[in-house]
Amino acid sequence: MSGKHVLITGASSGIGRALALRYAREGALLSLFGRDAERLQAVVDACRAAGAAGAESFVADVRDRDAMAAAVAKAEAIAPLDLVVANAGVSSGRSPSHVLERPEAVRATFAINVTGVLNTVEPTVPALVERRAGQIALVGSMTGLRGLPFSPAYSATKAAVHSYATALRGTLAPYGVDVTLVVPGWVDTPMSQRVTSWKASIVSDAEAAEIVWRGLERRKAVIAFPRYMYWALRFIELLPPRLVDFFMLRFSADVPATREKEEAAG
Repeated sequence: MSGKHVLITGASSGIGRALALRYAREGALLSLFGRDAERLQAVVDACRAAGAAGAESFVADVRDRDAMAAAVAKAEAIAPLDLVVANAGVSSGRSPSHVLERPEAVRATFAINVTGVLNTVEPTVPALVERRAGQIALVGSMTGLRGLPFSPAYSATKAAVHSYATALRGTLAPYGVDVTLVVPGWVDTPMSQRVTSWKASIVSDAEAAEIVWRGLERRKAVIAFPRYMYWALRFIELLPPRLVDFFMLRFSADVPATREKEEAAG
C-alpha cells in the first residue's frame, strides 16, 4: 500500500477526514482538498502523524472548474494518482413550515454535489486513462435510490451522482480504470448532526471509513451500507409509487440552513 497516491475532496471533516486518516495508517500519499484552510491543515497534520507517506492540502472550491483543474494538476505533479475520491457534498432540505426549499439553497446544492463531482473527476481522467490504471470513487447516498419528500434537491443530486458513476464505470472499464459508487446511509458527521430525523443504523465516520476502505481495496463496483437499507430501497422502487409515497410522507425531518446556503443567499 505504501506509495499509493489518494486524492480526497471534502477532506476537512466527516467521511472525507476519516477516510484520509484510514489511508494514512496504510502509508498512503495523500492530496486532501477542502475550502477551510485551517481545518484542512489540521487533517493534514493528523494524517502525517498517523503514518502517511506524505500529505498535502489543496484549498479549492469544487464549484470552481478552473481552480479544481489547476489543483488536480499540482497533485498529479507530485506523483501519479492511484485513487480519486469525489466526496465533497452538502445537505439540503425543506423545513416543515415551507412547501419548497429555498431556490438559492437548491442551486447551491446542485453546484456542490453535482458540478463539484464533475470538476473533480474530469481533470483526473486523462492521466488515469493514459496509464490504463487507477480508481475513481464517487460518494452518493441512500437518498439517491429513492427521493425523500423533505429533501428533494439533495435526493436529486445524489441520484445524478449514482447515474454518472454507473455510466462512468462502463465508459472507463476498457481503459483499465475502475469506478466505485459509495452509497452510505446515516453517518455521524457534522452534516448529519444538523438534521433532526430518525437516523436508522447510524454509524460513526470512522466505521464508515473502514467500510469504504475495505470496499475500495477490493475495487468493488458498489459499496453500500447498511446493506439491508440499500436492498430495501431497491425493492421499494418496484412497488406502486403512490403506495411508497404514503409511507414516505409519514417520516419527516428538519434540515437547517447550512453555511453554503447562507453564502448562496447573500
